[in-house]
Amino acid sequence: MSTATQAPGGMRYMQGISVPGSSIDPTTFFANTRRRTSTEQTAAWAGFGAQDTCEIRKSGILSGIIVKFKGSLVIGDATTASTYRWPYDILNALRFTANGQSNLINCSGLKLKARELMASAVLQDSGIAQTIGGAAKTQGTLSTRSELWGVGSGGAVAAGTYPVSLVWYVPVCEDEVDLAGAIYAATSSTDLNVVCIWEQVGSLFTGYTVTPTLSGTLTFQSIKYAIPVVSGAIVLPDLSVFHSMIQSRVTGQLSNGDNEFRITGQGAGKTLLRLFYQVWNNAAPSVIPLVMNDTNFGRQSWRYGDNEMPDEYLDGQVLREVNERTYGGDFGGVWGFGSHEFAKSNALRDSIDEGETSELRLECNITSAPTLVSAAFEYVREEIFAAGAGA
Repeated sequence: MSTATQAPGGMRYMQGISVPGSSIDPTTFFANTRRRTSTEQTAAWAGFGAQDTCEIRKSGILSGIIVKFKGSLVIGDATTASTYRWPYDILNALRFTANGQSNLINCSGLKLKARELMASAVLQDSGIAQTIGGAAKTQGTLSTRSELWGVGSGGAVAAGTYPVSLVWYVPVCEDEVDLAGAIYAATSSTDLNVVCIWEQVGSLFTGYTVTPTLSGTLTFQSIKYAIPVVSGAIVLPDLSVFHSMIQSRVTGQLSNGDNEFRITGQGAGKTLLRLFYQVWNNAAPSVIPLVMNDTNFGRQSWRYGDNEMPDEYLDGQVLREVNERTYGGDFGGVWGFGSHEFAKSNALRDSIDEGETSELRLECNITSAPTLVSAAFEYVREEIFAAGAGA
């Protein structure tokens, strides 16, 4: 997708950055570039309810960022229980800003983990045991084998000191092969920032008389591609689009039966790659994700225009089965994800042009079985768009 604009003097603007038009040669770039993984910043973790910020160095072409926490969790008494927000939503929100586009990535840690497995052709969580809701789970945990949760999610935990190691991948580009959405970082006018906002301890643990403590180190690693020089001139791929992942939360509107949500931020010039979502139930902090099955969910679909419905699934169980075949993992079980996928098999064919499908809405039918208490609908829209279309 090429939408770079021509500027005077043979220059072109890509992602708001002026570059020589003659330098854009994807074939030569990919034949000569090298991938580089570098540590951008390592520092003591800021703590519950605080935030950490990392400014990415101005070099190369940025395709992704790895955020890693490693430390120790201290549980002081036997009355403590973890919530379902532990461990991945300890990262309440990660925000990535680039070249004047605020919050290209803006979502929680659990949503980042889900997207990583959804988009990967090789990564899966099958057979990796973690304790969730007081029981060992080996499907749908979103965990990698090298990660350490410290304690289980959504259940009682014993007093003690536990090692914790958690990793989140920030997908700056949509595809590591063609680098769609990667950021041209090798210029003084580039401004790349990652902000990690950490959850309050009371949303992660309940029942304690001694407040749990967590300490450790936070590391930011960048994945960049070198800009080759061929015949005395730099060579670049086509970086005319941004990649975006934005999370939204709807509260106070959910009910048993049909629920329809208009997708925020849609508009011409944007291409929708996937929509995925959860329903969280119960009063905070004891919220739980509703399992995506036919007990909790009826028809799941998305619409546009007056009443066009391209994809319709009989119930939550059908969508869960479709998602498992698409992604090779059970996303609807433990964490209750449902997903409408437009990019996994053939993005050029299946992705949604928002200029031609106005009034995009998600439809989520919740059966009469769940008793809804302070229920919330959380969804993520993943898009690519030309510079100037906005996130």
